[in-house]
Amino acid sequence: MPALARTDFQGRVTWLGRVPHRDAAPIAGEPLDEMTLGFGGLAGEIHAGTTRPSCSRVTAQHPKGTEIANTRQLSLVGAEELARIAGALGLDAIDPAWLGASVVIAGLPDFSHLPPSARLQGPDGCTLVVDMQNRPCQFPAMTIEAAHPGHGRAFKAASKGLRGVTAWVERPGTLRPGDALRLHLPEQRAWRPDTPQDA
Repeated sequence: MPALARTDFQGRVTWLGRVPHRDAAPIAGEPLDEMTLGFGGLAGEIHAGTTRPSCSRVTAQHPKGTEIANTRQLSLVGAEELARIAGALGLDAIDPAWLGASVVIAGLPDFSHLPPSARLQGPDGCTLVVDMQNRPCQFPAMTIEAAHPGHGRAFKAASKGLRGVTAWVERPGTLRPGDALRLHLPEQRAWRPDTPQDA
């Protein structure tokens, strides 16, 4: 019996990009016409690889710099949430490259709150697994400030809960703008620590 339920929800890829390096801020993301993904993500991208050094997000579990599995290969962002952030900053739009985004997806509601282990599957079977919600950080704020002085400083507050999710590649394949991504969700209730052990 499948543990993941195929839903009727589909998102549409509206933008693809990569960050080839992070030598310094501002973030130097660049758009792509297509994205060919392997088990390590997008070859040549700064977040690619099957393992990575642990970062500040997981210091409660691992000393910083510890080699761990790379579940942050991709940064997925919701198009509608990007528009909300832009509005809060007083901008017409936000270039996804400023955020170091990998994939912008339109049409999936409450995008940044997709549950961990949800899958997004493309036309050729390419499958991305949601790891966790992404967190606002200083680099996009600095990049936005460089492009639009006076607007970047409010980014962290404006993007709270709207920053998208990180993901890793479960099944390799190729993504292109316009591709439909089908949402699959784990069939389980939310964890409740007060549930009796014999329930």
